[in-house]
Amino acid sequence: MRHQQVLKYIEKIARTGSLRSAAEELGITPSALNRRILGIEEELGVEIFERHPAGLRPNIAGEILLKHIRDQLADMERVKSRIADLSGMRAGHINIATTREVVAYFLPDLIKQHLTEFPAVTFGVNLHERGEAENSLQDNSNDIAIVFEPMHMQDMQTVYAGPQEMFVVMSQDHPLAGRENLHIYDCTDFPLLLPKQPEGIRQVLDEVAAKVGVPLEPAVESNSLDLLRLMSQDSLALSFCLAINLRPDLDKARLVSVPLHLGGVPAGVLAAGYLKGRTLPVAAARFLETVNKQLSMRFA
Repeated sequence: MRHQQVLKYIEKIARTGSLRSAAEELGITPSALNRRILGIEEELGVEIFERHPAGLRPNIAGEILLKHIRDQLADMERVKSRIADLSGMRAGHINIATTREVVAYFLPDLIKQHLTEFPAVTFGVNLHERGEAENSLQDNSNDIAIVFEPMHMQDMQTVYAGPQEMFVVMSQDHPLAGRENLHIYDCTDFPLLLPKQPEGIRQVLDEVAAKVGVPLEPAVESNSLDLLRLMSQDSLALSFCLAINLRPDLDKARLVSVPLHLGGVPAGVLAAGYLKGRTLPVAAARFLETVNKQLSMRFA
């Protein structure tokens, strides 16, 4: 909607923290964008951005306005989605907050399938650190959160929550490759490739190790799960992954996976949901139903 364009300008500046970057993404000149913002500030009678050498940041008045803007944009998306659904277009935009465990294989495959059935739907997939994904639902910047080991569940309406099996990934020639399952103390004699805290996988591994009293001393720590998996190739190093993040063609990379026995520690939980009290746009609600169905079937 044209009358919402200036609202999108403000939201874009807040996201990028830069007038120039926001202008490039919006396809206008920085000077034109700056005039729009100065006009809004003049109309409101207050400045809405703090201007620093490193960029722009919303002040208190700006945060109040930004909350209103994001609510308005989310409401419009919901209205557009409902109108499109009534007309049979099956259109809409869906913003998804997720974590590294989900974004590797499960989510891309699901989105591709959904786009085949509903080509007018568009997606925004936003990768967050653990704990941040569910928080991002608060300002409507994301419609759905799909996360492993969420830290803030009180405001999240969960439609799916289920445990995730843990696997140890290693070279096909590794001494442990033939085992049916492994305990954490079997792994500590070899170099460990571990996700950084506060990643959910690392949280579970630390709890398992603490329960049996063995230290986890990583040879490599990284927030890139792909890097850790690749470093297991043709080496004695061990990496770890969840069932949802287990690459289906590990053998092509000369890797194998062995289930990890958690020794009585509860398996980490994969959860999908949305902000409590919010009515999702039709497109987002339908996609979340698909997420719930697929996760329930796959990890029943």
